[in-house]
Amino acid sequence: MLTTNEIRTTFLEYFAGKGHQIVPSSSLVPRNDPTLLFTNAGMVQFKNVFTGQETRPYSRATTAQKVVRAGGKHNDLDNVGYTARHHTFFEMMGNFSFGDYFKPEAIELAWTLVTKNFGLPKDKLLVTVFAEDEDAAGLWRKIAGLDDSRIIRIPTSDNFWRMGDTGPCGPCSEIFYDHGPDVPGGPPGSPDEDGDRFVEIWNLVFMQYFEDPPGVRSPLPRPSIDTGLGLERFAAILQGKRDNYDTDTFVALIQASADLTGQSIEGPFKASHRVVADHLRSTAFLIADGVLPSKDGRGYVLRRIMRRAMRHLHMMGTREPVFYKLLPVLIQQMGQAYPELVQSEALIRETMRGEEERFKAMLDRGLGLLADETEKLAPGSALPGDVAFRLYDTFGFPLDLTQDALRGSGHTVDVDGFDAAMTVQRERARASWVGSGDTALETVWFEARDKFGASEFLGYTTEQADAEVQAVVVGNGFVKEATVGSEVAVMLNQTPFYGESGGQAGDTGTLTAKGLRVTITDTQKKAGDLIVHYGTVTEGTLRPGLAVTATVDHDRRSAIRAHHSATHLLHEALRRKLGTHVAQKGSLNTPDRLRFDVSQPRPITAEELADVEAEVNRLIRANSQVVTRSMTPEEAVAEGAMALFGEKYGDEVRVVSMGGPDGNKSAWSIELCGGTHVGRTGDIGLFRITSENGVSAGVRRIEAVAGKAAESLSIATEQRLNQMAAMMKVGVAEAPERLALLLEERRTMERQISQLQRQLAAGNVASAGVETVAGIRLATRNVGDTAPRELKGLAETILKQGNADVVVLISTAGDKGSVVAGVAPDAVEKVDAVALVRTASEAMGGKGGGGRRDMAQAGGPNAGAADAALAAVRDALAASA
Repeated sequence: MLTTNEIRTTFLEYFAGKGHQIVPSSSLVPRNDPTLLFTNAGMVQFKNVFTGQETRPYSRATTAQKVVRAGGKHNDLDNVGYTARHHTFFEMMGNFSFGDYFKPEAIELAWTLVTKNFGLPKDKLLVTVFAEDEDAAGLWRKIAGLDDSRIIRIPTSDNFWRMGDTGPCGPCSEIFYDHGPDVPGGPPGSPDEDGDRFVEIWNLVFMQYFEDPPGVRSPLPRPSIDTGLGLERFAAILQGKRDNYDTDTFVALIQASADLTGQSIEGPFKASHRVVADHLRSTAFLIADGVLPSKDGRGYVLRRIMRRAMRHLHMMGTREPVFYKLLPVLIQQMGQAYPELVQSEALIRETMRGEEERFKAMLDRGLGLLADETEKLAPGSALPGDVAFRLYDTFGFPLDLTQDALRGSGHTVDVDGFDAAMTVQRERARASWVGSGDTALETVWFEARDKFGASEFLGYTTEQADAEVQAVVVGNGFVKEATVGSEVAVMLNQTPFYGESGGQAGDTGTLTAKGLRVTITDTQKKAGDLIVHYGTVTEGTLRPGLAVTATVDHDRRSAIRAHHSATHLLHEALRRKLGTHVAQKGSLNTPDRLRFDVSQPRPITAEELADVEAEVNRLIRANSQVVTRSMTPEEAVAEGAMALFGEKYGDEVRVVSMGGPDGNKSAWSIELCGGTHVGRTGDIGLFRITSENGVSAGVRRIEAVAGKAAESLSIATEQRLNQMAAMMKVGVAEAPERLALLLEERRTMERQISQLQRQLAAGNVASAGVETVAGIRLATRNVGDTAPRELKGLAETILKQGNADVVVLISTAGDKGSVVAGVAPDAVEKVDAVALVRTASEAMGGKGGGGRRDMAQAGGPNAGAADAALAAVRDALAASA
């Protein structure tokens, strides 16, 4: 018997041997189709190839594609666990031709693989074709040898595939397996087709037309092939089972559930084990692809899946979180084919455990409330909507979980009443929010949040994704279109753009479509969890409802990531060097630098900064994986994580860990953070601190650069060192010694010059003679560019010569007037030096002056009034007689 893993491998290798490129499964979060909640078919990742918007280096491909159908149009959640073939997660095998081969080869490839390689008996197989596709019917007769009784013509849209209202389309042909007449059910197209006897194995889509407008078709110039084979269904057939849950992969997961709960596989909890096994797969794969449980969008669907499984585990008697304990069995079964499960194991495990802990805390009370309310209901009546809403709002019960819990009692839920209660709560929250004093424009975004829900952020795992424009704002209001030159604010249903928060700058980039280009210059968060893109329409017309490709500026995002991750390492290095009193008080992470404010009572010394810088670079060189997990803020802090200053946290937070285990901590650095980060610390490249200074009492600011910015700084610094060394005519290694020598020579020369200046000035004053004013011998002199600091010593030198009672000197160095007055001891009783310098200062546009009666100094901004200042001194001295 072939295992599921062997079937997958055989399928892919068969088509690889027929010239097909094996293409890895794309993410469950569609990057190129904004209309999809999750990837729901193998062709999703090739959509743009089929439409001609994208080219690949191959014309044939084969995949094993991860698929989730648990929301929107394709929602199998309610049936999972109660039927043989419904799943939230399954694998879609497929082969694709992009204008290479068409119907004859597609049919021959499929028939050969099914009958020869996998050995299914031909008499157990039949096919359907679109009623108008006689070409396909003829090929089945010729290639497979089927007669018309086993070629069923289907006239409905079930056998005609469309990508959308317009675009590529074409007829389908399906291969069915007949379990035999002892199994209830009729062939496809019959009234009993929903029975289990005939099981669809493979759907072949012959993409041969282009429809535009609807109903008008023209032949495609290069017809293509898109096929899909459900691996779980096919494995059941090959393993001789009629139930997908009896295949090897599910048996292993169901057995693990039974071992964990102590409940029999075939007992009253048979459906519960199946729910747990199926939901384990969708939970793990969705988290691995970047989806985390939340109150909106994809995260809300994930939470519904997780809590449905957790309720069934609770029904089977578990009282502690156990769902996450099944993860190793899943990884053992599927980790080799999907290595992302192994790589994301820590994130998946912690997310599952944390979600179940929160749910367990509310589950008993919620189920108790539900039981009390159910007892009040008449048989077959509906649970009031306000009760269902209370379960949702207070106990975290998604609506469908309440519906599932009532499944066995025959009761339903008043959905209209639930929606009405939800509306009342939103209006109450909105009134409270609008009353907080925010601007009219912010009210616009709250209206958008109320109408469209939260934005789906895809930027943790991708920098490009297709999206639908939900709203366009120009000025303070919504508009129906924006033309070239318009400054716009745009809301998308999903986006890879990061909205500025937590100190990380918002992304820039482009929104594009055919004939449209919007240059995005900033991205902000509004109304809590809306991501708003600000930019300019540079080509075409932007309208709500348009499908656009959102592309983040990769180089800029990479530079921001490097600085943000370096901030985490810097924070921890500072705490280890300076003490645990160090706490973040603010940060900024941009493409070219980081700014980090921390509580620290004294300046950080150059030696301490050098040690911190070296420690950060050591962690960078260690190139450890940057691990992201989801947990409650309380759990994160208990584990040693540091919360970001000023951040508001919800029920779940992202916890970013860097560096290997350290003592009793699971990692060297652990922080709560919703920003984007490098994959490994080595991706930061290099870290350099550029400055440290105080910004307020007890807060120091460090500025630094990382990555390319650090490289550029190092290169520029080296160039300057080389230039200085060349100017000194020595090598860089000898430059410090040579510079020290030059500085000492300069200091010696300055001392000599100062001495000569004093001698020269003293001689000039002496040679100028001394005048007598009111009986006082007065020596005055404008000494020009003599440094102001030399004036006092010069005045003392002149007084010692004994030829003057008072000396007044003015320097005009630096285009400013500086005046010093010195009075000999015998004249101090008659003359006040302070009064003289104040008189001179006022004449030069200054105020005040100070010193002693025998020596004082002052200044003024107008050096050109120096001679007038000396004249004022003479007048003041004369007036004092």
